[in-house]
Amino acid sequence: MNVYVNDAYIPYLNDTARTQIFFGGSSSGKSFFLAQRAVMDVLKGHNYLIVRNVANTIKRSVYNQIVKTIIYFNLSEAFEMSKSEMVITCKRNNRQILFGGLDDPEKLKSITPIDGVITDIWIEEATETAREAYKQLTKRLRGAMPDGIGKRVIFSFNPILQTHWIYQEFFDKWDDSKRLYRSDDLLILKTTYKDNKFLTDDDIYALEHETDPYFYNVYTLGNWGVLGKVIFKNWRAEDLSDAIPSFDNIYNGIDFGVTDPNAFIRVHVNEGQKKIYVFEEYKKSNILIDELADELKSRIGKDEFIVGDPQGAQAILELNNRGITVIPAKKGPNSVNDGISWLKEYELVIDVRCQEFKNEIQSYHWQEDKLGNALPKPVDKDNHLLDALRYATELCRLGAVAAAAERL
Repeated sequence: MNVYVNDAYIPYLNDTARTQIFFGGSSSGKSFFLAQRAVMDVLKGHNYLIVRNVANTIKRSVYNQIVKTIIYFNLSEAFEMSKSEMVITCKRNNRQILFGGLDDPEKLKSITPIDGVITDIWIEEATETAREAYKQLTKRLRGAMPDGIGKRVIFSFNPILQTHWIYQEFFDKWDDSKRLYRSDDLLILKTTYKDNKFLTDDDIYALEHETDPYFYNVYTLGNWGVLGKVIFKNWRAEDLSDAIPSFDNIYNGIDFGVTDPNAFIRVHVNEGQKKIYVFEEYKKSNILIDELADELKSRIGKDEFIVGDPQGAQAILELNNRGITVIPAKKGPNSVNDGISWLKEYELVIDVRCQEFKNEIQSYHWQEDKLGNALPKPVDKDNHLLDALRYATELCRLGAVAAAAERL
């Protein structure tokens, strides 16, 4: 195999620490390296279980990265790849790479390699994962290991906030001035875009010219964030599987994108309890209108409508022509802040499978002035599902405003 591994990761190709954490900035090449190492390890006799918090994110992310790595290594003939079963098998030794989502724990419990035991668990985008799920995963590392192979749990992620359980659990001896921590059983490696020689000039320019302090600190420099200006603190995640069939006050919203993703959200509003249940999401870039229409038809009831971003007038027209009722939101002066203020009066209960929405809401924050003071304007980035939520609940908000005006 004539392969190229980024220099920063070469010392860790054969590292045996039981817990290994690869974190840092965006585009640092950590997932690319771990995919390379996983393929090499399977050839040596390892069995991998690779997980993300939500199963349907696996196919278009880490599974595809593993397949690309196999092709890059010119090893296609040595592996059997089943995307439908989410299993990759090495024909030379019957060792496997298995994939699963933490949102389906029963299925995860039944995942077993055809030969031997699971030797390595890789948790991709690990900050999406609950501590309890991690603890359950470690129980999968049982049984006798092949000679020379130790059990490992591998984390990879961009850091979010220092309040995260991963930081609390593993970073007590971490020194922010350094990029490596190593003990007998713990490896932590921090990398940034500067460690990835595969990046284009455009990739580097975008990272180096990020203007928001939080995003620059976390996604460019790879530091754990301290986000004092976060907007929403009135939310929690919950498994809503049993509750969804009873939801009867449903609202739908969509934020349109061209280079940005199209983002659709579905919520149930309980006015009496002042709760909004976020129970379905769809977020995808570069999608044709026919594909978007098919997705929306599969997600909403026959008599339901969607409130959409009025700037997507052409998309609204085309979706209506395809039999989907979409009405434009009444955006106006201060509508964003008014919507935020209204949403903060409710408790937001988010289904555990709505991972994209959880990612957005935990880092949605106010802009800052030069002194670090919060400005009354949110950062307009990574907020597409949040915009869709404002559109979806606009009629509720305007109805409440009208009712209040009548009482005056």
